[in-house]
Amino acid sequence: MEFLQITSPDDYRVQQIYNSYSTSFPEDERRDWHKFLKLFEHPKVKVISVLHNSENIGYLIIWELSNHVFVEHFEVFSEFRNQKLGSHITDYLFKNYPRIILEIEPEHLNEDAKRRFSFYQRNGFNLIDEMYVQPSYGEGKKSLKLWLLANYSPENLKEVKDEIYDIVYH
Repeated sequence: MEFLQITSPDDYRVQQIYNSYSTSFPEDERRDWHKFLKLFEHPKVKVISVLHNSENIGYLIIWELSNHVFVEHFEVFSEFRNQKLGSHITDYLFKNYPRIILEIEPEHLNEDAKRRFSFYQRNGFNLIDEMYVQPSYGEGKKSLKLWLLANYSPENLKEVKDEIYDIVYH
């Protein structure tokens, strides 16, 4: 498995990633095309293409913040799911980043959310906040009640959330 940072919005993989991103994540959980392209200008963001057998099978959008990495989006493309590839991706994250935080939909929302929560638990993440609210991604989009998960226990959860709000959602 290879992990290649995409540094330019002109990379041929960007359109494939955005197409999957915009169909896999609900409108309120994602950026529009122009805001997505702006990610490539931000010094704290890494958009990483995940390759397996030389084929693009998914991506990560991560933010390198002061004391942790925030995984904003993590997706294995639908045609490659249920092959344990997601677990290999979390292994990569653990090897490269000691402190990882991510958001997910609460498990009680639907079967997919329940399956996702179970996946993250099996792969070393624990629930650290059930009261987390993801800010709106912009005009016409709602803020959402999500859960925060982490592979460690943050000392000051308020500081962690404030940094996510200030940097990721601004």
